[in-house]
Amino acid sequence: MSYHNPVLLHESVDALDIKEGGVYVDVTFGGGGHSREILSRLGENGRLFAFDQDPDALENKIDDKRFVLIAENFRYISRFLRFYGISKVDGILADLGVSSHQFDVAERGFSTRFDADLDMRMDQNSKKSAKFIINKYSEERLADILFLYGELRNGRALSKKIVAARKEEEIRTSFQLKEVLQEFLPKAKEHKILAQIFQAVRIEVNQELEVLKEFLEQIPTLLNSTGRLSVISYHSLEDRLVKRFIQMGKFSGEPEKDFFGNTSEPLKKVGKLIIPTPKEIKLNNRARSAKLRIATLKK
Repeated sequence: MSYHNPVLLHESVDALDIKEGGVYVDVTFGGGGHSREILSRLGENGRLFAFDQDPDALENKIDDKRFVLIAENFRYISRFLRFYGISKVDGILADLGVSSHQFDVAERGFSTRFDADLDMRMDQNSKKSAKFIINKYSEERLADILFLYGELRNGRALSKKIVAARKEEEIRTSFQLKEVLQEFLPKAKEHKILAQIFQAVRIEVNQELEVLKEFLEQIPTLLNSTGRLSVISYHSLEDRLVKRFIQMGKFSGEPEKDFFGNTSEPLKKVGKLIIPTPKEIKLNNRARSAKLRIATLKK
């Protein structure tokens, strides 16, 4: 697909254990690859709801009476499913991260390859762009983002350099930012470090970890008793949240115990962690860091 080459396509849809007459949700529609695969396995009475807040993705809408595309962030999954009279579903699929289209369209500002405006908004109606964060956030807040979301140990030094440079001139483009931070970008590691910086800012722009937490917390009340959750993540911050929620039903601390010492985690994992084959990574390099985790309700 030219818009987005879906990662772990068959594995993630297999994970849903699709029933022909079931109700399913693809919360990251994008180019529609996963949605089309789900529809191909549904019978005429099956239903598929998909979410995507990016106007570009809405142009890929599938013409199928069993399909509904909701132009909203998937953090609001329960609210919008209720609007359509749906309280329980048989499966939910999430392919987290940025689509190939978003990376490849220069003016979206997601990629380190292009000299484009610092944007990075998945929702084009959002007021907070990467440019706002780079130019308006305090040195301390910027350092925290680079350290926590980019996992950059020298976040404080990077932040200090950005703040000093923006006093002279607003940092508007990706190449300007790259030039400001050139001393921290040794040739051998330039691409990796820039990717970490862009990841950190992108996560902050789109509140990606907050959105993921809100989404996961709704899963136990949305799934039918035999329903499945299928989640593909692309970096350790996302994967850690998904793994921990499946294991413990929370994102930090230990699960609460009853009088007898029993815990009540709502989900349980299904099978082992799935990663792309070398063949898939060769065909689609963006699949290299993908991890698929599957869960169902704990009986």
